[in-house]
Amino acid sequence: MGSSNLDNLVRIGKLKREPPSARELRGLLESAELRLADATNESLSFASRFDLAYNASHALALCSLRRLGYRCDQRYLAFQTLPHTVGVPGEVWRVLVKAHERRNLAEYEGHVDQDERLLADAISATERLPAAFVALPPIAETAP
Repeated sequence: MGSSNLDNLVRIGKLKREPPSARELRGLLESAELRLADATNESLSFASRFDLAYNASHALALCSLRRLGYRCDQRYLAFQTLPHTVGVPGEVWRVLVKAHERRNLAEYEGHVDQDERLLADAISATERLPAAFVALPPIAETAP
């Protein structure tokens, strides 16, 4: 996909190289699947659904990096690298970056803007990520 772009991020210290782990990948995918399903449960509060959708998207973004042998310490970067890891278009990762920014406002400043449209867009964008994974060739993983 975009390994030269990802390797450039390694060179400047934004990403680290680390062999993928099958166990970690399975865990991230399972976590994302469960959280995404719960995010659509309208009996939950908006804040809970948003948090679930956001964390599902982050698990998938992180999984996309990990499957290629990269790790990052910045959540934002996991979303920004999606075009290079799974080839998603800008409208997908930009929605997830916006969700990340709103999550930070809620998490660090206590400001929760009940934006149902952003929640629906975040869920929709997150739902597109597993299909991008399926289209990719399998990765040789180092651990069971």
